[in-house]
Amino acid sequence: MDWRDTGILLSARRHGESAMIIDVFTPERGRHAGVVRGGASRKVSPILQPGAQLDLVWRARLEDHLGSFSVELQRSRAAIAMQNRITLAGMNAALSLLACLLPEREAHTDLYRQTQNLLDLLDQSELWPLAYLRWETALLEDLGYGLDLTCCAVTGSFEDLMYISPKSGRAVSTKGAGQWADRLLPLPAALKGEGEANNPDIAEALGATGYFLENKVAAQQIGRPLPQARARFVDLLSRKPQNETSRSA
Repeated sequence: MDWRDTGILLSARRHGESAMIIDVFTPERGRHAGVVRGGASRKVSPILQPGAQLDLVWRARLEDHLGSFSVELQRSRAAIAMQNRITLAGMNAALSLLACLLPEREAHTDLYRQTQNLLDLLDQSELWPLAYLRWETALLEDLGYGLDLTCCAVTGSFEDLMYISPKSGRAVSTKGAGQWADRLLPLPAALKGEGEANNPDIAEALGATGYFLENKVAAQQIGRPLPQARARFVDLLSRKPQNETSRSA
């Protein structure tokens, strides 16, 4: 069996003396692993950098086998990402979330497109944190836990939305929260599209999306915590100066 597709390299690890096992995200085949023979060589290893866009040919005797990849580089992103520590940390967070949360060999075409669009913004460091936040909300949506922040889940009001229900992911107004406010999650302004959305604001919003990724997706579906790369990215954002803002992506 064989197929050909493009894909984003999520991770690569040594296999034996000279091979590498890579994990890629493709539009038609979803997250897919395979062996690159000679992948640890001087010629091939520089290609196998996280975030790289690859032309892939996969071959195996049977469909359920690990199989092997032949790879050609379409676009490298590592050098661009390393020019800014925020974008580098964010790229690592996004790739590690995909590797951790996506089921194998299941197409997520819309999410693939959104991921490629996010990575194509790596050279625009001022836009990137907010673009990442939007990507993470899209990830939740794609995995079946999308947030509905359009109106209050209790009263139907479109005004004074201050909380998120940790059970439903829906917005709740001050009036709707009532005596249960202390059991709800705060609704950050950045998630509502309000304010300047500086990096600490975005870090606060990622606290809300992270709650659902951690408790609804990671804990319930895969039984393990979120990758540390995401926590490092959020921590880095939270430590940026307050006057450093991210423009709308």
